[in-house]
Amino acid sequence: MQDYETSVVIVGAGPVGLTAALDLASRGIDVIVLETRHAGEPPNVKCNHVSARSMEVFRRLGIVTQIRDAGLPPDFPNDCSYRTTATGIELSRIVIPSRATRYTATDGPDTWWPTPEPPHRINQIYLEPVLFANAAANPRITILSRTEMVHFDQDISGVSVKARGLDEDRSFTVRARFLIGCDGGRSLTRKLIGASFVGTPVIQRVQSTLIDAPDLKTLMQPHTPAWMVLALNPRRTGTVVAIDGHDRWLIHNHLKPDEPEFDSVDRDWSIRTILGVGPDFNYEVVSKEDWVGRRLVADRFRDRRAFICGDAAHLWMPYAGYGMNAGIADAVSLCWMLAAHLNGWADAGLLDAYAAERQPITDQVSRFAMEHALASISQRGAVPTVIEEDSEAGAAARAAIGRAAYDLNVKQYCCAGLNFGYFYDQSPVIAYDGEAPPAYTMGDFEPSTVPGARMPHVWLSDGRSIFDAMGPGYTLLRYDPTCDVTALRESARRNGVPLTLIDLSIADVDAGQPAEALLLVRPDQHIAWRGRLPPPDPDALIDLITGRTASTHRSAAPHQNSASHTVSGAIA
Repeated sequence: MQDYETSVVIVGAGPVGLTAALDLASRGIDVIVLETRHAGEPPNVKCNHVSARSMEVFRRLGIVTQIRDAGLPPDFPNDCSYRTTATGIELSRIVIPSRATRYTATDGPDTWWPTPEPPHRINQIYLEPVLFANAAANPRITILSRTEMVHFDQDISGVSVKARGLDEDRSFTVRARFLIGCDGGRSLTRKLIGASFVGTPVIQRVQSTLIDAPDLKTLMQPHTPAWMVLALNPRRTGTVVAIDGHDRWLIHNHLKPDEPEFDSVDRDWSIRTILGVGPDFNYEVVSKEDWVGRRLVADRFRDRRAFICGDAAHLWMPYAGYGMNAGIADAVSLCWMLAAHLNGWADAGLLDAYAAERQPITDQVSRFAMEHALASISQRGAVPTVIEEDSEAGAAARAAIGRAAYDLNVKQYCCAGLNFGYFYDQSPVIAYDGEAPPAYTMGDFEPSTVPGARMPHVWLSDGRSIFDAMGPGYTLLRYDPTCDVTALRESARRNGVPLTLIDLSIADVDAGQPAEALLLVRPDQHIAWRGRLPPPDPDALIDLITGRTASTHRSAAPHQNSASHTVSGAIA
């Protein structure tokens, strides 16, 4: 087999690796992706949710409509329903709009998202083919299917990857400037950069089964259909996820602490008990998808020219669907920095920001997921024996459990804080001004212009999202047209830094005008600098945000997150 040369080699063509490839290609960077599966081979039935932040990424990449049109039928409710069994008594319901009304719905806890792209409930088996098809059609992306990475070495100018074609059993080399490992929880990339997982290796085991059951949807009436049903009864608790809205369902049987193996409980009995059906109910097992819930974060995300993203860098309980979505956030954060450096307008020091930003926030999100998992385990273990009784005590128990299930989980499925509230407080390429950002939680969100936070979204007076108006590089938002930014723009021009100026009128700032006249926003929509006046030394600011100097404007507030580990090297 021939050898290859490219700018970036990506190991793994799952959602994270494919998003990384598409993002880099959109910024003019050539990419080769190595994937062990056959071209178009479907993934396992994993993530069932694409976050608003991920949908914003797909909007920028021009594929959001294709993704929004895939998955459950347009009118299938995306609700989360809590019942005694999947076919039993409903205890409570978190109302979430179907994709047909996703942009227009105004009722319920999941409709106020400050974004042009609210979340989308879709299983990975429908998401990944859309990403793969777009990547395969992109002239800057080469996907080498049925290919595995065997090893890689680094030198001062690049990475040499030894790869093997699985069908031909022939070895070849891919030479690239940089490598991104998106190769999952068993990542070879993670091992080769000397990183190790740290955290809690087992929180819970889940016996998970994908089934075909054409009659189940009818049996679940008269309840309104739901994307996810959690069955709570003293015999068995589990989750039923609608995959196609018709025949196919994913059943999660949450094993108890005294059930240490996947076969500790009879699979057929648990499925029937969770569904609330008898021995005459017919279904077919499509696949077994058993998994272990963990909280593991790599102790380093980078070694010189090699980086890790997604499951290669972190594994946690799949609450809020944020494992895959955090991986997509990793990829986008890394790829704009790589592209800026490869395109010649940013120093190699910019790449130090990837681990400094993503590792602490990843650790914090992993703790959110673990805390929620432990609370859910406790709640499932406390279901009273009377919950299914036709009695006053039974009714009271159902009301109490229903309220508790709603209150615990609404922040998981309607998680604006997790989507929009995270911030980077330890970055070497952000100009901090001493103001502490709002508290970061899973459910709540307070828009902020503190450097490091996501820029608050606004709709422009012409009907466009501010995100659609932003440039491919840095964007300078000016709320005061009398503020002279000539020197800053000239400094950016001299240094080759792409900078788009957007003047906002009073009509544009429907969310309220910030105190600052100027906001400097990065390609990933996080704020790099803000000011009431133009920066006194524009060249120093440009040097900072492009990685030429370390930040001297660190926040005076104490940081909640631990410092990340990065390894710098002689990179050009």
